Amino acid sequence: MSQLSAPALVSESGGKAGNKPGGTHSHGDGSIVMRKRRTPWKSWLLFLLFAGPNVALLVIFTYKPLVQSLQYSLLQWNIGSATARFIGLDNYINWFTDPTTANVVKVTVIFTLVTVVGGMVLGLSLALLLNRKLRGTGMARTVVVAPYVLSGVAVGLLWLFVFDPNFGVLGAVLKGIGLGSPDWYNDPAWALPMIIIVYLWKNVGYVALIYLAALQAVPKDLVEAATLDGAGPFASFRNVVLPLLGPTTFFLSVTTLLSSLQSFDIIQAMTKGGPLEGTTTMMYQIYQEGFATGRAGYSSAIATVLFFVLLVITAVQMLFIQKKVHY
Repeated sequence: MSQLSAPALVSESGGKAGNKPGGTHSHGDGSIVMRKRRTPWKSWLLFLLFAGPNVALLVIFTYKPLVQSLQYSLLQWNIGSATARFIGLDNYINWFTDPTTANVVKVTVIFTLVTVVGGMVLGLSLALLLNRKLRGTGMARTVVVAPYVLSGVAVGLLWLFVFDPNFGVLGAVLKGIGLGSPDWYNDPAWALPMIIIVYLWKNVGYVALIYLAALQAVPKDLVEAATLDGAGPFASFRNVVLPLLGPTTFFLSVTTLLSSLQSFDIIQAMTKGGPLEGTTTMMYQIYQEGFATGRAGYSSAIATVLFFVLLVITAVQMLFIQKKVHY
């Protein structure tokens, strides 16, 4: 007599019930196990439980101020005043036609380009040095990263003593080799390089740390294979390691650019935008107009312009630069 096998349950659509997600599941012995499907309202409740607080914080402290800034930019309103007058796009027109705007934009562009490109080049160079297995590299890594966690105001005040032409350490070193110290504080040609040097000193450790983590994740066998094929250290780095660092470079290009354009604390501590607005960036101008002169509407217009500049730059990076990155 032939043995009869247990019949498989078939759903109305003709498929086996054991294969239907969230339905029944059949074991090899023919027994049926029912599985409960999570109801939609429970899934939404779980989502709100975990994501709700973060979404609420974003709405309250990010999106709401952004919308309010756009609203204030259309008003003639001073901080502390109980009344405001709608003036449309006059704040934007006044900023674009202001004679000082060209200099502010120039300072912003120079500061951003030098700090972003210089920071990434110096950070990668430090990461390559710190990636070597040498004695004392652990302490060196700590020293390189430590300035990044310090307060920008504290760093700025510390470096004021270093750059002091009369009593500073740098002035003493230059005088020791027969050179005079530049007037860092009063000469616009030297004030901006001073700010750039301090900013790089504080933030290059962050770039080096991220690049160091990426270098340690590069597969060793790829570098060894390139070496066996006759590639030297520079050729191996250019053709093997550097392409693998593409995602990290893209990430750092976005984060360092946003950070540079929003830099404020070091400028406030060291030069307060001077001399002769030689270190006044768009971010610092927003602070000056909003809190020093009280022109909240005008300040909001500059902030809105800066926001759209950041938005466009980030979108360009995401659309075009990311396509050339190999993951």
